[in-house]
Amino acid sequence: MLPARPEKCLQRKFALDNATLLGVRYILVCARSPVDKATASEAVDRWFDSSRAHHTSPIMTNPLNIGIISYRSNPHCGGQGVYVRNLSRALTDLGHRVEVIAGPPDPQLNGHANLTMLKTLDLYNPEDLFRTPSFEELKDPINLIEWLGISTMGYSEPLTFGMRANNYLKDKLSRFDIIHDNQCLSYSMLSLANKVPLTATIHHPITVDRRIAVKSTRSFIKKVKHLRWYSFIGMQKFVARRLKSLITVSDYSKHDIAKEFSIPADRFTTIPIGIDTSLFYPLENVKKDPWRLIVTNSADTPLKGLYYLLHAVKNLSLRRPVRLTVIGAPKKNGGIERLVKQLDLAGHVEFTGRIDNQQFLQEYARASIAVVPSLYEGFGLPVGEAMACRIPVISTTGGALPEVAGDAALLVPPKDATALETAIETLFDDPAERERLAEAGYKRVMENFTWEKTAVKTAQAYRKIIDDHTGL
Repeated sequence: MLPARPEKCLQRKFALDNATLLGVRYILVCARSPVDKATASEAVDRWFDSSRAHHTSPIMTNPLNIGIISYRSNPHCGGQGVYVRNLSRALTDLGHRVEVIAGPPDPQLNGHANLTMLKTLDLYNPEDLFRTPSFEELKDPINLIEWLGISTMGYSEPLTFGMRANNYLKDKLSRFDIIHDNQCLSYSMLSLANKVPLTATIHHPITVDRRIAVKSTRSFIKKVKHLRWYSFIGMQKFVARRLKSLITVSDYSKHDIAKEFSIPADRFTTIPIGIDTSLFYPLENVKKDPWRLIVTNSADTPLKGLYYLLHAVKNLSLRRPVRLTVIGAPKKNGGIERLVKQLDLAGHVEFTGRIDNQQFLQEYARASIAVVPSLYEGFGLPVGEAMACRIPVISTTGGALPEVAGDAALLVPPKDATALETAIETLFDDPAERERLAEAGYKRVMENFTWEKTAVKTAQAYRKIIDDHTGL
């Protein structure tokens, strides 16, 4: 039988700090309705000790020492992984010193940033999904918290990774001018914010994802599962409200986060993210298929709107030889796979599965039109990436997508298969308009959405946060 306050017993036994204790309480409460020992290498020590920028000048012309915390940063799936990989590279290109503190999967940094991987249970590893940890692993209280959270259908990784990062950083904070949290928003961020300048990027209000996920199913059990999985939002709201300075990637996100999280809008700095034009660029020697569409959004995520695009393709297929390439693979026996069968679209839709960057470029180059059918985006990387490949874009107006698209894409309302169908047919029939949009989109990306611009604005925001923290 558990004692009335089991978290207090854990605190006495393991000498947990207040931030970790708060996390223990959080998991126990959610279940009722392990600090990682990673150490920095000698190379990291030498790297930071070589030059330390102190907070002595309000101008701060010296390079900054920056720590970026990113709990799950797959560079090929999801905007957060793309963000940390490219921002860290662009900041080091400007001369700043960056250490990325990450959990699995490896963010595959491609610049001069230093990477510290913290050991976690990695229960979402697709090669050993939801494995049962060993008894030795569960002796670590943070491992235990993570496993209990996920075993009860929650998502405890943001909470526990924050604890691991806090433990790793607690005796290394003198190395850093600022800590930048990439939407972990764990209770432990508040502990760090008391000791060092700290900001966090919130890409979009994940309350929107929760709302759409709950509405997407009629099953009461599935609705409850969605609500349980998204229960970490309460922690993120709590933490975000107590941080003095926040970064977001679009004005639309700023407005929605401020509203959904009850945070004053003037705490946010909007810094649009960039497009990696070393990965996304036109391939002029690839022959286009005049009837081919491409969509890169996650197949089985309701937020991404593939359901509506498939219905549009079905109607078009009755009068046009349309073909749709979906980057990625549908969930086995999932809703999208069933819908493709139900609509008899096997001859019109192909899923690429996981592909490398070069094949990704080839798929873009073959396509006549890129479609972004999302119900909501906090920024809209698929729009920018297609434009960088000089592909005409049809996009919904969901969330911040119009901020990225500007007047260089054909815009339609979200959740409207008929509007998508009409827009696609319009561009199929108008090669001149496809060419105009392709050129306008390419020019828009080159002028507005580079990672160098993002890094310059981010460093400016860092300096202001540092000055505010030190009272300069």
